[in-house]
Amino acid sequence: MKIVYFDCFAGASGDMILGSLMDAGLSLEQLKSELDKLHLTHYDLQVMKVTKRGIGGSQAVVSIDQGHHHHHHRHLQDIKEIIEKSDLDVPVKKHSIAIFTRLAEAEARVHRSTVEHIHFHEVGAMDAIIDVVGSVAGLSALGVEKVYCSPLHVGTGTVKCAHGVLPVPAPATAELIKGKPVYSTGVQGELLTPTGAAILTTLASDFGPMPNMSVEKVGYGAGTSDPAIPNLLRMIIGQSSEQMRGYDLERVAVAETNIDDMNPQMYDYLIQKMLDMGALDVFLVPMHMKKNRPGTLLTVICALERITEFSDFLLRETTTIGLRWRIDNRIKAHRSIKEIQTKYGPVKIKVAEVDGMATNIAPEYEDCRRLALEKKIPLKEVMAHASRAAGDILNGKA
Repeated sequence: MKIVYFDCFAGASGDMILGSLMDAGLSLEQLKSELDKLHLTHYDLQVMKVTKRGIGGSQAVVSIDQGHHHHHHRHLQDIKEIIEKSDLDVPVKKHSIAIFTRLAEAEARVHRSTVEHIHFHEVGAMDAIIDVVGSVAGLSALGVEKVYCSPLHVGTGTVKCAHGVLPVPAPATAELIKGKPVYSTGVQGELLTPTGAAILTTLASDFGPMPNMSVEKVGYGAGTSDPAIPNLLRMIIGQSSEQMRGYDLERVAVAETNIDDMNPQMYDYLIQKMLDMGALDVFLVPMHMKKNRPGTLLTVICALERITEFSDFLLRETTTIGLRWRIDNRIKAHRSIKEIQTKYGPVKIKVAEVDGMATNIAPEYEDCRRLALEKKIPLKEVMAHASRAAGDILNGKA
């Protein structure tokens, strides 16, 4: 699997992402060819080789005909129509629209408005359309199948924009980075722009250390400012070293804590609450603690970017005063939910597949329980029949 890792040691912006793509091997002609599919005019895209604090990189330069686009604001629906009517590949259209939708949602929350009423200023201008679609199309042209990203360096201080002088990160950026790992080292200025934040938080499947990979190419995309650090976004492209044929691979956060002084009746509430919050798994293990007191090891598995949220929940809702967390690798079969018709009624089944072949089939417990109560028949009979019916359908016997 070809993957890319964005190292955001100096933040990120749309033009920095474009620059890193071209610095890593995407030709200007390839990028222009993709952007031509938008059927837009009155703009130009060029690339310059620059040096930032002694490190060379590529700077994408988008030139807009200000006379043609002056005060030309667009709503989300306008941008969606431009993308949908283009000749871009369907996945490129889908991801580009998803990015602009996140931008619109962030702006709506900031302005206490709705997505339909938001009209784009900086983020909706012509150059942002070029940045967003160019980034998505460029990654596709390079054959990238999965995107990873480092924690996001946001900068500090203030930034001037259409609304005046605002704090860094800008309000829309602050909305976009919710739930993602970010930091600031005191470098003055806006390092992470709304467009850069929207692209990376939409496309990246994981934020954290560089994944295990065999590096093939490295590219540096340059920004226009000159802060105290090299204003570059580093893109690292390579093959995943964790690829296992037929399986999904991901990294997850695992948080755990030892508890020996809490009413055990509370565990039912805690487990259900965390599952409702989106935990991937929650489980309990009995243990003996100091002074041989019986206790419980409470473990939660969640998405990496949500570790802070679940840690805060455990510290607030349990009697623990501390916890441990780590990053684990997880291998999964491809999973899907299908609904089948049985002689007792409809039942959802969970299907696990490897290389397109079903390896496990499990009927959903709640569906089988409901039918067993309605039909007044043993639950195990419903589950066994559902499993047989599912197997016959998947094997083409029904």
